[in-house]
Amino acid sequence: MQQRESRVVYANAWISVREDVVVRDDGAESIYGVVDKPDFCIVLPRGTDPEGRPGWWMVQQFRYPVGARRWEFPQGTWSTGASGSLEDLARAELAEETGLRAERVTALGSFDLAAGLSSQRGHAWLAEGLVAGEQQLEETEADLVTRFVPDVELAAMVRDGVLVDAVSLAALALLSSREQRWPLPR
Repeated sequence: MQQRESRVVYANAWISVREDVVVRDDGAESIYGVVDKPDFCIVLPRGTDPEGRPGWWMVQQFRYPVGARRWEFPQGTWSTGASGSLEDLARAELAEETGLRAERVTALGSFDLAAGLSSQRGHAWLAEGLVAGEQQLEETEADLVTRFVPDVELAAMVRDGVLVDAVSLAALALLSSREQRWPLPR
């Protein structure tokens, strides 16, 4: 498929939507709509609670497009004007949303968010050796809740359809592949 024309039909501070005229391999011409967003990082903060139980730090916030609050792992893109490496972004999102700092972050892999309609890629990270600090929430995250979720509870959230954020589920799948086991008890 070859692009013949491209024009931005909508743009704001977070996304742009373009309409491309493309020529398919069979010679037919068609229109393709593409949502362009910057790459993002998602962080799986693994640690223990004060009682020594293994688990994860998660966040919950209202997600306007689905009209509901959703549990997910910390994730995001650089704010306008900010930049750095993917590791820098992972560390920044972790600190911003949870207040946690990680001694170690490990890249788990990358994935296309929605290859049929968006150019955006996600990059998953495992964060360990966590140290508490101050959250630095953006205005749009004012309703964000952070809490520790023990392994057994996270497994139930996945199994029972409470954790439905596709990005969080993809990051867990990358971790599972890396560790060659499901990272949670059955």
